[in-house]
Amino acid sequence: MFLADLGAKALTALDPETAHRLTIRMLKSGKGPKARVNAPQLSIRVAGMDFPNPLGLAAGFDKNAEAADAMLDLGFGFVEAGAVTPRPQPGNPRPRVFRLRDDAAVINRYGFNNDGLEKIAMRLARRKKRGLVGANLGANKDSADRVEDYVKGVAALSGLVDFYTVNISSPNTPGLRALQDKAALRELMVRVIAERDRAAPATPVFLKVAPDLADEDKADIAAVVTEQRIDGLIVSNTTIARAARLRSRFASEAGGLSGKPLFAASTALLREFYAVLGGGTALIGVGGVSCARDAYEKILAGASLVQLYTAMIYEGPGLPARILKDLPGFLKADGFQTIADAVGASHA
Repeated sequence: MFLADLGAKALTALDPETAHRLTIRMLKSGKGPKARVNAPQLSIRVAGMDFPNPLGLAAGFDKNAEAADAMLDLGFGFVEAGAVTPRPQPGNPRPRVFRLRDDAAVINRYGFNNDGLEKIAMRLARRKKRGLVGANLGANKDSADRVEDYVKGVAALSGLVDFYTVNISSPNTPGLRALQDKAALRELMVRVIAERDRAAPATPVFLKVAPDLADEDKADIAAVVTEQRIDGLIVSNTTIARAARLRSRFASEAGGLSGKPLFAASTALLREFYAVLGGGTALIGVGGVSCARDAYEKILAGASLVQLYTAMIYEGPGLPARILKDLPGFLKADGFQTIADAVGASHA
């Protein structure tokens, strides 16, 4: 894994998008590293699914469902592919992703570039089903009915994924975040869940929200989540806010900011949703996780599961195994027998 980490760091000398494509190509070839993670105390049941550990790969890395098995081999307990839209789309013009090395962060404005539902469904159908793999669903930029795009995603991927994520929080598709408004969100989730019940009964549906929410937005989202019995809330997507302390020369680029600068805000929002929802809805914490301590803080704040992506750009593919190796120590130090015992413990 050490050599793989060195190789990953060498890729940072290349243009970020070129490095990403080369990484996916290597993983598809089956030449990626493999980690052995054996920590029974990290297993957890969430939304009717049994996760071998709480650490997942966030959407955005495996956009076209090409490398899910290779990422599971790194130790991840689950992988979220996508975002996928009904029709293929190229996304925004390049350059559209920027490394903020001094800030351990990334800004991207990809714009849901992907191969479309037909090709991605075919890839998922060909893989031998193992591990937990979900799909992040998006809408085409020029769609006349964005809600219908999500419904189409549920229908096309039924039986091929273990969970769906409804992504209405990307800042890179104009107008998409308007679907977080209460009336629009209710209509969206009513239609998505109705299609789930028809095409893929019992497949969990998660909702991914933005970190840039006003208090009334948070209350509206929590109300719809409870009313529609959404299985889980992913907190949160990238942010359009820019912290004054950012040092990189790319700090003013347009797009969503991810990585270490997002950790505090996303964790605070996670804590708020846990308090409002009373622990009744599963929460997935994402934003700025780069070590076991970060993951553990998300769990204490209320996350049953944790996702990461950006930190691997800087830390390499050995990062998941290192986090999973260190997590049991945090549990033991605080007297917890399992990860489930620690979820939301800082609220007590």
